[in-house]
Amino acid sequence: MTDAPQTPQDQKLAAAKRSAWVRHAVDYGPLLAFLVGFLVTRSITTATWVLVVSSAVALAFGFIVERRLAPMPLIAGLGALVFGGLALVFHDPRLLKIKPTVLNIAYAVFLFGGVALGKNPLKVLLGEAMHLSDAAWRTLAIRYGAYFVVAAAINEAVWRTQPDAVWVWFKFPGLAVLTVLFSFTQVPFLMKHMHDTDAPAAEEAKTGDA
Repeated sequence: MTDAPQTPQDQKLAAAKRSAWVRHAVDYGPLLAFLVGFLVTRSITTATWVLVVSSAVALAFGFIVERRLAPMPLIAGLGALVFGGLALVFHDPRLLKIKPTVLNIAYAVFLFGGVALGKNPLKVLLGEAMHLSDAAWRTLAIRYGAYFVVAAAINEAVWRTQPDAVWVWFKFPGLAVLTVLFSFTQVPFLMKHMHDTDAPAAEEAKTGDA
């Protein structure tokens, strides 16, 4: 007995599951390796070596499997390579510790700048998955921009005042959990505005139907 051929919809679902698995591996694999490396060796320098090597492997793996890399994993991976490499070259772990600060500030500037220029980055990234009005997209972008500023400030406070072990746990999984919790707080807003349409577009559609 042979298996029934997959429909185009089945193929799309399978591809989406594979992409999600690869994306999670690229996103969180190096961070998990960094945490394990620190817990085993209790050396942030050794853990940084683990982070740099695993980030390079994860980026190469993601590109080989998908022939491309999503913007966020690419930025995070390159950030780990650059800041981790600088920390190793200059023997200064502070260069690694400021990475979350720099990246979060960069994300905030990207979002705020996009809103100011009328080019909402979140809508470009997620517009196919969620249908929101431009006003709702703008509010969501501003909220995430503000969150990234707060996350950068928290990272600065933690690494400047706490021992390495506390900062390592904050970096992963602490920061990831904080991001997930913030995203959950936006669910009511998304549910409220999920099917909003912009007034001009809706009016144009009504005119076309007349």
